[in-house]
Amino acid sequence: MRTIDFHAHPVTDAFRQAMTDLNIDVLADDGFPLPKWSAEDHLAFMDQAGIDFTVLSTPTPHIYNGDPVKAAQAVRAVNEETAQIVKQHPDRFAFAAALPLPAIQESIAEAEYALSELGAAGIKVPTNAFGMYLGDPSMDPVMEVLNRHRALVIIHPCRAKERPANVITGTVAAIFEYPTDTTRAVINMIAHRIMTRFPEIRWVVPHCGSFLPYMLQRFTGVSGILAGMGMMETVDAKEEFSRLYFDIAGDPEPVGLNMLRMVADESHIVFGSDFPHSPAPVILKKKQHFDVNPEYDGIRERIYSANGETLLKGE
Repeated sequence: MRTIDFHAHPVTDAFRQAMTDLNIDVLADDGFPLPKWSAEDHLAFMDQAGIDFTVLSTPTPHIYNGDPVKAAQAVRAVNEETAQIVKQHPDRFAFAAALPLPAIQESIAEAEYALSELGAAGIKVPTNAFGMYLGDPSMDPVMEVLNRHRALVIIHPCRAKERPANVITGTVAAIFEYPTDTTRAVINMIAHRIMTRFPEIRWVVPHCGSFLPYMLQRFTGVSGILAGMGMMETVDAKEEFSRLYFDIAGDPEPVGLNMLRMVADESHIVFGSDFPHSPAPVILKKKQHFDVNPEYDGIRERIYSANGETLLKGE
């Protein structure tokens, strides 16, 4: 069975240098140090885990510090280094290029370069870029470019710019901030009808959709009330949601994946490992359990292989 991984991060030398050059404090931003990574270690992990092909996308923190020129230069260096790694292992790796959002013109230029010149398989975007969330109308020019390219776009969470710091959820971002920001961003995308206005973009939402399986019903109900009162435009939340794909990185068992299956079509669920931020032994243990859980006998091959192949081909 061919397994395709849509959630894995190359912590390259250029990415580490970008954090230094942009004065981004990884521990302060993420609450978690950057893990060690090399293409060789990643390939060894893939062989252990039975993963045939991986779409690499940059980790957090997002490459932006308020200076669009410096951010664009840093992003270019990261994308070019990642492209070289992919060229060395084209049968094992592809990559989703980073953009210097919220710098719009610089992001358009980088998307065109990465998709047309570097051979990127897609684009990676943060849930929020320096406080600007996916779905924000100011990003529409970028969406138009991605739609024209029929781009695969992988979403990855970031911390919100403002958050409570005196609770456990305000420490390591992976505990709560990441799923919260993913949910916040995708709800904003639904409210602004991003998926139907830009229908050629192939979106991948991480971590079994985070809190979206609960929020879809709630947003549908509340937005209907608000639209009836003239407080927002009418939006078909379920139609917007139906166009999204979801990876199962993180902890899909025993609750997350089953919740996602209640609201998402099973043809829109793909595999994700979250390597190297999740250590190889942890991922292997989870994957081994998933491999033998009879509850997923009917959909495992689709999640590992068929759905991902369809997503990559843009069919």
